[in-house]
Amino acid sequence: MSTTSSQRKRGKPRTRLTREREASEQAGRTLPYTWRQELGEVDIVVPVPKPTRAKDLAITIQKKKLSVGLKGKDNILDGELCKEIKVEDSTWTLEDQQSILIHLEKVNEQQWWENVLTHHPKIDTRKIQPENSKLSDLDGETRGMVEKMMFDNQQKQMGKPTSDELKKMEVRTVASVVI
Repeated sequence: MSTTSSQRKRGKPRTRLTREREASEQAGRTLPYTWRQELGEVDIVVPVPKPTRAKDLAITIQKKKLSVGLKGKDNILDGELCKEIKVEDSTWTLEDQQSILIHLEKVNEQQWWENVLTHHPKIDTRKIQPENSKLSDLDGETRGMVEKMMFDNQQKQMGKPTSDELKKMEVRTVASVVI
């Protein structure tokens, strides 16, 4: 089972179903690469002729631009990224002398990309079904918001007041004590 560098660092191998879904989403598109995304990142695989060496590559990763090619030849990819990336956290590696794995960290980690480069075909982001995540994977602010939503939902199911309703009741109680 193959994994991307970002999946290896987090220990999340892609399942067969995930790979099949991604392939079907990209079927019929004549792009010189395949790509996948999570909310915070985009991974791109660009096939190159074997045996390619890293010194044969010309790769530029900028905040809003991506260029990938072989030195002395036309670029395989070249254009404006659809959204901004964190350049310092984005990387590329050559794997098995036949594919370039490009990992881009999104600036806006709460937005799905419709395409990689602005001039390439768009996907329907409403069809994206993200993997389930653990609360511990979330940043503090998002985690607090999710925990509040879960608490409020549980309270509603039991017919009890939500956190906002509890705050209002507390303010009324404090106000009546002060008066």
